[in-house]
Amino acid sequence: MKINVIDLFAGCGGLTDGFLQTGQYNTLAAVDWEAPTVKTLKNRLFSKWNYNNPEKIIHFDIQRTKELLYGFNDDEYGKSEGLVNLVNDANVDLVVGGPPCQAYSIAGRVRDQNGMQDDYRNFLFESYVEVVDHFKPKAFVFENVEGILSAAPGGISIVDRVRKSFSDIGYEITDDLKKNALFDTSFFGVPQKRKRVIIFGVKKTSKSTQKITDFYSLMNKTKSQLPTNSKIAFDNLPKIYPLKEKRSKRVSHYIHGNGVPLPENHDPRFHSERDIKIFKILAQDIQEGTNKYSTTASLIQLYKEQTGKDSKFHKYHVIKEDKPSNTIPAHLYKDGLRHIHPDPKQARTITVREAARIQTFDDDFEFLGSKGDQYKMIGNAVPPLFSKLIAETILKL
Repeated sequence: MKINVIDLFAGCGGLTDGFLQTGQYNTLAAVDWEAPTVKTLKNRLFSKWNYNNPEKIIHFDIQRTKELLYGFNDDEYGKSEGLVNLVNDANVDLVVGGPPCQAYSIAGRVRDQNGMQDDYRNFLFESYVEVVDHFKPKAFVFENVEGILSAAPGGISIVDRVRKSFSDIGYEITDDLKKNALFDTSFFGVPQKRKRVIIFGVKKTSKSTQKITDFYSLMNKTKSQLPTNSKIAFDNLPKIYPLKEKRSKRVSHYIHGNGVPLPENHDPRFHSERDIKIFKILAQDIQEGTNKYSTTASLIQLYKEQTGKDSKFHKYHVIKEDKPSNTIPAHLYKDGLRHIHPDPKQARTITVREAARIQTFDDDFEFLGSKGDQYKMIGNAVPPLFSKLIAETILKL
């Protein structure tokens, strides 16, 4: 008998894919509010997991929780009978999901002049709590960025708000999230430095505290001694080199297949001659071990030399193959300057497929929408390999 799951803030399905890979879970419904991610998730469930009920993937704003539960007919989002009718009389065993993290992220708070204090996304967890309260699952998994541990809009800790909200509806979470719930996925098979908080909650019983302790203990038993390096993300992919002569305004590189089948979503971004030059300089500096650009000051100086502009922050980062990649963020849809390919001959930023590999999506996972949409949904996702570990841990409980 499979465990029935509802996935909230599902995105393109990083969590869902990891759970389904175990063969022990059944996705009753999933919800997201961005059209490209919903199309991508529907396509994945249909093509990979043989789901033939597209209505179970709901395109809707979860803040409108009552309509999400009981149905809506909307000009923007279309029509749905709602989660209650879709689930029908099936038991909901588990709710999973990660409310958008931008309001909690430390980088987001630094960029925002009011530190994201007024951002509505601070309180999207309340809609998650409402859905849990309605379906009363045995447990839930709530994923978010490290910054949630220090976020305090209105001077009140988000973590305290989250704990109280779940406690009020009869669920328990760990007393020490910083100590127990913070994971660096690079020590769990994911080739990137990605710190995430995994809140595992269960219904309050005499055994609930022990179940929560067991969950984190079992997760950490799988932790490796060394982090996973990023080389595996680039292996066996066709190389992509700069054109010697420009063929058009929007094409700067060509794919050198060399008999290797071209995977989906592996076409390069356009780069200017100036950027190609910078990428080559930086990647070569690492490859040759000269380390001329190993400090923030040297990178800022290089930017000024090449662009004539001043910057307070360094904009470039080359992924090192012998180390985990830096975190793949949603910001990748704007530019890839902090995710430069390690091969100086290729002199470019990473493709959608390479970003997906760093996030541990299988090569047969197809991303739909514009290239910007694809980078964004990958950056927002939970790495499926890490999600699978969470799913396997819950099975042991």
